[in-house]
Amino acid sequence: MSCVKVPATAEVEACGNCGKEGKEDGVKLKNCTACFLVKYCSLDCQKTHRKQHKKACKERAAQLKDEKLYSQGHERAEAEFCPLCLLAIPLPMEIHALLRPCCTKLVCFGCCLAAAKRGMGESCPFCRAPGSEIDVERLRRVRKRVAAKDPESICHLGDLYHAGSHELEKDESRALELWSEAAELGSTKALSLIGMAYYNGRLGINQDIARGIRYWESGAMQGGASSRHSLGLVERNNNEFDRAMRHFMISAKMGYRDSLDAIKDMFAKGLATKAQYVEGLKGYQEAIEDMMSPDRDEYKARYGTHGDETIIDY
Repeated sequence: MSCVKVPATAEVEACGNCGKEGKEDGVKLKNCTACFLVKYCSLDCQKTHRKQHKKACKERAAQLKDEKLYSQGHERAEAEFCPLCLLAIPLPMEIHALLRPCCTKLVCFGCCLAAAKRGMGESCPFCRAPGSEIDVERLRRVRKRVAAKDPESICHLGDLYHAGSHELEKDESRALELWSEAAELGSTKALSLIGMAYYNGRLGINQDIARGIRYWESGAMQGGASSRHSLGLVERNNNEFDRAMRHFMISAKMGYRDSLDAIKDMFAKGLATKAQYVEGLKGYQEAIEDMMSPDRDEYKARYGTHGDETIIDY
């Protein structure tokens, strides 16, 4: 039997194995859920036809996966926007914003400066909760948000266990557990961290490259630039340069500098065209311009940047 997809408007639909028509005796045909190329009247028919259908099914399933992977996640995740100015936070976010323990919102330094100029002192610019210098109190606030199943709070608590910060004993196993929970709830940062752990065999777990890639794919499709960049590196290392370029181009246009540098490096080595480099550079510059604001510019003029320092304190 041919594995040719039956048009949705066709009057007759038939089982890909036995040819039984869908309207015959009220038979209900079901799609092959991997490729959607053919329909079957029963599980037995699907199993019988499997050997004949396997190649076409595998090829179409891969095409569908790529269509989904490259068409989704072109916009940054909601958690990566400042809740006050509503602008995307420059990457890496940890050096351009503060995570508030009271509401676990990342507030950009521009909005923090604007709040300070309004006389808010150490209070949270978003939820107005009073600030605290006591680690125990900060941790209590984070745990309160964790109990409410806030994914960014859960991911952050994992960060604290991983670093052994805020009077917590360093516990990589607990960090991994929390990141896994946050990943299930949709945290793009957690998905990137878990992907890195499995891909490289870190945090006391056995290396599982395929599983690590699956986490990165999930993160990329939800707008995680770091996960998208990691996928680009994987494809580049596998000499799949066209696929790598597609990933790098998406994350570069989200303002991810490492991806732009990767495109530049590929161009220098003759693995990318000048047009591709120009497109990536233009997209990156536009993303950076979209993240600029007078308050952010003023903060930078006053205090400069934090370089590559990762800020996990409040």
